Amino acid sequence: MYLDNSATTQVSEEVFEEMKPYFTEEFGNPSTLYKYGRESKKALNQARQRVADAINAKPEEIIFTSGGSESDNLAIKGIAFKLAKKGKHIITTEIEHPAVTETLHFLESLDFKVTYLPVYENGIIKIEDLKEAITDETILITVMHANNEIGTVQPIEEIGKIAKEHGIKFHTDAVQSFGKIEVDVEKLNVDLLSLSSHKLNGPKGVGAIYIRKGTRLVPLIHGGGQERGIRAGTENVPGIVGFGKACELASQQLEEHYEKLSSIRDELIEKVLSTVPEAYVNGDREQRLPNLVNFRFKAIEGESLILLLDAKGYQASTGSACSSNKLEASPVLTALGLDPVDVHGSLRISLAPESDTFDIDEFVGIIAESVARLREMSPLWNQELDYDGVMCSKHGDDCRMC
Repeated sequence: MYLDNSATTQVSEEVFEEMKPYFTEEFGNPSTLYKYGRESKKALNQARQRVADAINAKPEEIIFTSGGSESDNLAIKGIAFKLAKKGKHIITTEIEHPAVTETLHFLESLDFKVTYLPVYENGIIKIEDLKEAITDETILITVMHANNEIGTVQPIEEIGKIAKEHGIKFHTDAVQSFGKIEVDVEKLNVDLLSLSSHKLNGPKGVGAIYIRKGTRLVPLIHGGGQERGIRAGTENVPGIVGFGKACELASQQLEEHYEKLSSIRDELIEKVLSTVPEAYVNGDREQRLPNLVNFRFKAIEGESLILLLDAKGYQASTGSACSSNKLEASPVLTALGLDPVDVHGSLRISLAPESDTFDIDEFVGIIAESVARLREMSPLWNQELDYDGVMCSKHGDDCRMC
């Protein structure tokens, strides 16, 4: 059973069927004037309308990109370069996706100043901290809608109102939330919003950025003037067609899938916490996505747990797929104030509508068995085996590791 849908999702049959003709039959370049080109342009416009409808935007406010990372880069760098003469201060949070944090680190190398708002034990920022961080130099606020590791949902609507009151551009990364909860650009009060196709049963390598009418930014890719001159390059027509169809389906099924996934998620949480000793949920229990839960198990290594689950046929993760090969503690979980040692014992389960076909009791039993097996080998669980009472310079006099 595949349980890592926050990393990527399976392309749905309906999406795949709609894409197929644009690989072989309707293969024209949408910038050309003859029939093949006109047909591709028509398909492009239909997809743009579908994406716009899904987020309550206008089609001309949708620019297609290669995915969420490019959309984040375009939003943040585009605004920063456009408004640099007005100010060079940007506000974000400590738990953004690397597509945001690495972009901001790049801008810091160009003398932009970035304030990283803390999150608290529940994984959510405090509005008071945001208000205090705003200065006369602030040109952009970028806060993700829902976190990709722990699933907590930020108060985007309220943040947007504050940004608007201060005349500050506001961007949100909605890659994980789109298709799971309502994403309405008018209600959220955003100027820019990032989307990705492969998180909602569409193809990889395609995404979009919503740019509110009247918002100006500097393009990152210059060339033939496609996408209103904001993102040059021949459009990925098959991918965009698939993305448009995925958006249409996600919008139609949003309420049904929300109810289904919330029910599975809550049952999973209840059974894991009641079955496995020293198990915890990371992030807020209520303000979270319906399909994602991040557990923390005391005194184990999450990577080892992933391998044991994989051997039993369950594919999950310890956190973001973008950093799954890194061994350091997750910055997101560390930002919650958790001990870095405990952070390593995390397990992210992210569901899809088809997840209702797996046996939760069997899965929880395998988790419990795997955790118990790892704890038998853990010096942290069997503290008396290692502890000699000697002060450890790294962890202090309570160290059970070194």
